[in-house]
Amino acid sequence: MITTELKKRVITVLQERRALFSGSDAKFAVFLGINTAQYSRIKNGETERVLSDAVWISLARQCNVQVGNSLLWNTAKTPVFEFITSQLAFCQQKSASRLLCDIADIGKTHTAKHYATSNKNAVYVDCSQYKSKQRLVKHIAKEFGVGYTGKYLDVYADLVFYLRQLDNPLIILDEAGDLDYGAFLELKALWNATEGFCGWYMMGADGLRKKIDTRIEYRKVGYTEIFSRYGNRYQKASPDGNEDLKQFKMIQSGLIIRANFPADVDVNKTIAQADFTLRNLKEVRKKISA
Repeated sequence: MITTELKKRVITVLQERRALFSGSDAKFAVFLGINTAQYSRIKNGETERVLSDAVWISLARQCNVQVGNSLLWNTAKTPVFEFITSQLAFCQQKSASRLLCDIADIGKTHTAKHYATSNKNAVYVDCSQYKSKQRLVKHIAKEFGVGYTGKYLDVYADLVFYLRQLDNPLIILDEAGDLDYGAFLELKALWNATEGFCGWYMMGADGLRKKIDTRIEYRKVGYTEIFSRYGNRYQKASPDGNEDLKQFKMIQSGLIIRANFPADVDVNKTIAQADFTLRNLKEVRKKISA
């Protein structure tokens, strides 16, 4: 059952998101996946008989509002957070493009989502959910409040037109290694069409790097051009070398634990007595949840 209290929390977060959204209320309603009349009503504080419980849950998910007893993270300014945030800010301000390939479970996705929900005209895309070119482009259009249900060519053209009008838009492509070949080629076309008007940030783990390197080696059409457009190099937040990497992960884990443990907990003692290896942030989350 979706409570009135939860609906009010969703509305509060929506008001914060609306302040970071450049388009009209109608475009914001498109982004939310509801109609303009429904958005107008919840904007005015109405909670009953406006949306179904399923839609409220969808809005809560989009706004990262806690449903049930799931744990909410406090964001820690880890080395990864600082590195990726500075790169995202640069790409957005300069309409530049960068390509990050780094090990898994170091906070890449959390940082990207945090940036997208904290900065105007920044959109986060989980490419593993939108692998084909049509699904990818239509999802990006929806995130910017552009109509996305019509003919694909019209959606594409409208998206390009809108991105060229916006003030410093940024598109963050996470899990980019999951994209179909056609989607990669369409990203090249989108980059070309919005050059100088839109920032791009592509992210993935080591699999993305291997995919790009292999396709370039075998001269697969489009991959050399994509690599060139994203800076001709792989960005990386974590250090090389086993000992340096171990120390890096310990620092990251300590900062996250400090940000999420209750104030009365002796964090240093907890870390010293930890019976887990801190190999990745999933283990840190389990420790915090214990």
